[in-house]
Amino acid sequence: MKLKIFFSICTAVMLTLSSCKDVLNLYPTSAVTPGNITEKDIVPLTNGIYNTAQNNAGSESYILFDLVGGNLINSSAGSGSAIIPFIENILRPENGILKTGWNGYYRAIYYANTAIQSVEDLPSSTNKNTLLGTAYFFRALTYYNLVTRWGGVPLLTVTSDAKIPRNSEAEVWTQIEQDLSLAMQLLPSFNRAKAKSYFYVSSEAAKALMARVKLMRGDKPTAAILAEEIITSGTFQLDDYSKIFRGQDNTETIFSFANILEESSVNLSGQFFYTYSHSTGGSYVYKPTNEAMNLYTSGDNRKDYSATTYNSLNIVNKFPSGQAGRDPLIIIRLSEMFLISAEAKGHINGIGRLNDLRSKRGLTTTTTANETHFLDLILEERRKELYAEGFRYYDLVRTNRLTSTLGISDHYKKFPIPSDELMLNNQLEPNEGYSN
Repeated sequence: MKLKIFFSICTAVMLTLSSCKDVLNLYPTSAVTPGNITEKDIVPLTNGIYNTAQNNAGSESYILFDLVGGNLINSSAGSGSAIIPFIENILRPENGILKTGWNGYYRAIYYANTAIQSVEDLPSSTNKNTLLGTAYFFRALTYYNLVTRWGGVPLLTVTSDAKIPRNSEAEVWTQIEQDLSLAMQLLPSFNRAKAKSYFYVSSEAAKALMARVKLMRGDKPTAAILAEEIITSGTFQLDDYSKIFRGQDNTETIFSFANILEESSVNLSGQFFYTYSHSTGGSYVYKPTNEAMNLYTSGDNRKDYSATTYNSLNIVNKFPSGQAGRDPLIIIRLSEMFLISAEAKGHINGIGRLNDLRSKRGLTTTTTANETHFLDLILEERRKELYAEGFRYYDLVRTNRLTSTLGISDHYKKFPIPSDELMLNNQLEPNEGYSN
């Protein structure tokens, strides 16, 4: 694997909050050479970490688990179109979406590693700690995205363009946890006093991501403890669904990419889901599957903002700016912590957290008699709550339900290594079930 990347502090710049106005300002772009970093370079260098993490993997990376998890399909597909051919078409070694994701994730890791190394010799400071915490957080998030797609992948913690073999899946997960532990120590606490503070990572964001990781790895006791610490901290509250997905300040988002038009962001997720006839415009590439359209029952206040209709067309309505602007890309929010806590605690102790969330979404409370039925309820609620936010596929993989739910071959539990990477790096081996 060879990464061709140039070190530039801000190829396009993330935002900072003004201290005197509830508005967002842009830092100027600049470029430096590693080794010449000074204290004044730390803030724009930190902004560059946000930008590479947000944009390099491509717009479809945020919804990819919905595309291959049975939530979304091509907008041109007829009512009787099969999901399996659509998924199998994406999960090909030569598919460009997978190639863009793989390369983009490694560019983000390269940048984070370079940033960490560049400030090693600087004296300790608040800005330095924030930069390091930010780099560790995004390196962890990026490896999370890699390991949940491809399993074991090459593990790089220093800048390198060497062609190296894949590490084991367990080694990647261990590195993710180590990075998040450092991020939790180094990042500042979430500051509710600043408007839209969730556009910046915090120690709470690192803890919340750690709760997700612990659940994915099967460490339910720790996942429950971490999720409950976020829930009971008083820093966040479940909020109206309309606020979360209409760009309004809210108490539920823990971390979100700002993704605004002034950034010249390449992320255009919203345009996938609306037509040119919509007030915001769009290319209408993907639509909810028929099954997804039937997820939401009467009274569920998520329906109009999830899988709904517009001019008789099925649409996803979580990204209302379409092609006219950019919508925040939510990475972690409090409702996920309720679902993690519920699942981790099990059907006897976790049903309360599940019903807390259901009540906020306008639904009646539910009951369950055993763990199997409870997991069914959890996965159904996760699908509805986190629809089009990039969770469904791996929820099915980690619970061993991918094949039984979607009817696809078992080897699709892991993505194929992009064919270009296999040609460039002879140290890589393809995942089982895929040829090289």
